[in-house]
Amino acid sequence: MKKTLLFLALSGLLLVNAGAQTKLTADTEKTKLVWLGEKVTGQHTGTINLQSGSLNYQDNKIISGEFVINMASLKDSEANDRLEGHLKSEDFFGVEKFPTAKLLITGSTSFEKGTAVVSGTLTIKDVTNPIEFKATTQKKDDGTWFFANITIDRTKYNIRYGSGSFFDNLGDKVIYDEFKLKVSLLVK
Repeated sequence: MKKTLLFLALSGLLLVNAGAQTKLTADTEKTKLVWLGEKVTGQHTGTINLQSGSLNYQDNKIISGEFVINMASLKDSEANDRLEGHLKSEDFFGVEKFPTAKLLITGSTSFEKGTAVVSGTLTIKDVTNPIEFKATTQKKDDGTWFFANITIDRTKYNIRYGSGSFFDNLGDKVIYDEFKLKVSLLVK
């Protein structure tokens, strides 16, 4: 009788915990954010650092999450100081006034087959817009990895420098409105 009661109690605890949320914290050292900006005559790429982040995961879904991006860490892959300075200026991200950007995740579809659609909001320069992107996940020895390629329309965040959507006669000086962010996120 005692064994049966103990078994029922343990089974009940396992069932309760099966649906419990797990908070996962970002490894900011191993996480990589690679940006790509394109223009008529070419492209630039570089990195930006994740300052902090965590997500709540339950039943193969992201329930919520918050990630802060350190805008001052923005680097060009060719170490072009002039380009980095321009991207940090008021023409683009205004890093002095807006030192961080924030991604709030409000949920996702199920990752049961390794891929899901993630929803949330992105704030850049104190402007917040909804965002949705596909992500994949993979468990490895060092933790759980999430991968995504996110396309962001910079003009929705009042970043209009060189945009053919807002300025005429730019010719081959046009900078495309969308930039891409390749995310390799490690959480533990």
